[in-house]
Order: sequence, then C-alpha cells, then structure tokens
Amino acid sequence: MSMSPLYTAIATASGRDGRAASNDGKLDVAVALPKELGGDGLGTNPEQLFAAGYAACFASAMKLVAGGMKLDVSDAAVTAEVGLKPNGSGGFALEVVLRAELPDTISAEDGERLLEATHQVCPYSNATRGNIPVSLVRE
Repeated sequence: MSMSPLYTAIATASGRDGRAASNDGKLDVAVALPKELGGDGLGTNPEQLFAAGYAACFASAMKLVAGGMKLDVSDAAVTAEVGLKPNGSGGFALEVVLRAELPDTISAEDGERLLEATHQVCPYSNATRGNIPVSLVRE
C-alpha cells in the first residue's frame, strides 16, 4: 500500500554551470563546477547541496531518535562529507561520511546505538542504503 507524501520539494536546475531554484523561491543559487573538477568554483555544486541536505536531515532524525532514548543531543551537530569519484564504468559515484558531534555526556556505546538507529530512520540514509557507501563517525 502506497502512502501519499507528507511533503514534496520541487526544484529546477540547468546543470553544473547555471542556476538551481525551488518553485517557492526560497532556494535560488548559482551552480558551478568546482575548481577541483576544472570549473571556476564560483557557485555551489550538487555535492554541496546533497551534503547540506543529508546533514540537516540526519541531525533532525538524530534528535527524534535521541528523544526516544532519553539522550540530550540539543548541542549536537552533523557534518556530511560527500565525495564524487569515478565508478569504473565511465560514470561517477558518490560516497558519504557523516560526522556527528555528540555531547561528552553520551557514552561511546549510547553514541554508537544512537547513530545506528538514526541511520535506520533518516530518509536520506534510507534512500542511499545499498546504493552508496555511508560511514558514520562520532567526533
């Protein structure tokens, strides 16, 4: 049984050298190829946008999961590193490292349980599972 989306985001882009914008006008950014890939680097790029979205989504999911575990993560932050690499077949692939800065009051064991449980809840994690490698790191 298929459920209706709770929310649908809509954005249009013209490629790696152009603009990307949401239909509601809240996002409107210049997109450019990074210098590391031969571009001028004068705009954001899809990997940065994906990293920002994944970090925000994972951090929100972590707060939800932590509440159920009775853990305080109000001061926590998540950094996503999204790497772009050749896939060996003429295309490209992504890899992700999620770095969670957790409070010192959370034990190593609880931190690991929290990150693993969050990885099962986060929509980005569910979308990428089995498609790209994602590493979870407690900072």
